[in-house]
Amino acid sequence: MEVAILGAGVAGLASAIALKQVGIAVRVFERRESVHNLGAGVVCWPNATFVLSELGILDELMAVSGRITAMRRFTRNDVELGILDVGQLDDEMGCPSLAVLREDLMRVLLRRAEECEIPIAFNTHATSIERTGDCCQVMFDDGNSISPTLIIGAAGRMDSKARQFITNDNRPVYQGFVNWIGIHRWEQPEFDRLEVHDYWGVGARFGLVPVSAHTAYWAGGLAVSDVSLAQDHPSIDQLKQAFDDWPDPVGEIVRSASDSNTKCVPLFDHNPVPNWHRDNVLMIGDAAHAALPTSGQGAAQALEDAWFLAREISASAGDLETAMAEFTRKRFNKTTRVIMGGRAFASSLFESDAKACALRDQKAVETDYTAMASGMASAWSDGLPIGGQH
Repeated sequence: MEVAILGAGVAGLASAIALKQVGIAVRVFERRESVHNLGAGVVCWPNATFVLSELGILDELMAVSGRITAMRRFTRNDVELGILDVGQLDDEMGCPSLAVLREDLMRVLLRRAEECEIPIAFNTHATSIERTGDCCQVMFDDGNSISPTLIIGAAGRMDSKARQFITNDNRPVYQGFVNWIGIHRWEQPEFDRLEVHDYWGVGARFGLVPVSAHTAYWAGGLAVSDVSLAQDHPSIDQLKQAFDDWPDPVGEIVRSASDSNTKCVPLFDHNPVPNWHRDNVLMIGDAAHAALPTSGQGAAQALEDAWFLAREISASAGDLETAMAEFTRKRFNKTTRVIMGGRAFASSLFESDAKACALRDQKAVETDYTAMASGMASAWSDGLPIGGQH
């Protein structure tokens, strides 16, 4: 069996590693000249670190990440709304929660792929997937084509050739807000404990995630209802105008932000679709189930895809149709819950009515965070041999 993976992101590289570990020949094709670091950072929640351990890279990742201890919610005026004990979540799931810069996560995945001797062709842009007779071909912009046993589309949410081939529609759905993202470094230690800080305003939200005592990645989000305005990439001045008077470290961070160290990203996801494969083409990761960053689970679900996919193909004895169907069956409900949960949370966070925001904040104060952590542990462990699921 020969497998071709389109895309060298988290889903693509992790799946290549997982498949190689079970003895399957795999090649990766990436349209960019190197691995892409879209996004400033990632929290690898326990379901993600379980898979990273299975891939043999958890120890290496822990050396370049920070262990999160809590998540705190605040109003834009620095009034605390609640705190979730991440240690409880980790204990219930049996794996750590780690905050890592995306560039470091991608570096670790790439090094492991190279260690596994997985061929990766950069600057190789797939332009289409076409059915020719009894097989499917991937067509590339240089005129070359390939016809592997299995084609896996893992090239992200915005222009997936696999999703276009499978569903005949690869258009993502704009969800009404933009994120400015960046990384901030302090000369002196800023954090004695690594806690996620989440600040809520009216039509605005600012999240701060430390990865070490000196470094944090951040995202400042604003409601922008018009997709054309969002895609015009609002200026850095809009970010500063929106968050300049928020409490430090938010104000401090945005005042130091510039076009050179900040990126503005309009936020899209995909509507859930129940069929992820057609012929010998399968989509995974954001191509199959792109969720908003408010889900907190994008990278984790990409990593879970890798783990489940390798197990199903390995167990299929060459029956790809059964393997793809079982993979989709086991992944669809969980990833759909993640998509819809991300949308619901985003709708609450970017609410533009002040009274509704006040009710939202009061609900956060009244939340039972112990029960919330247990609920997260149960949902994120679903289908995996961790926590109470094994």
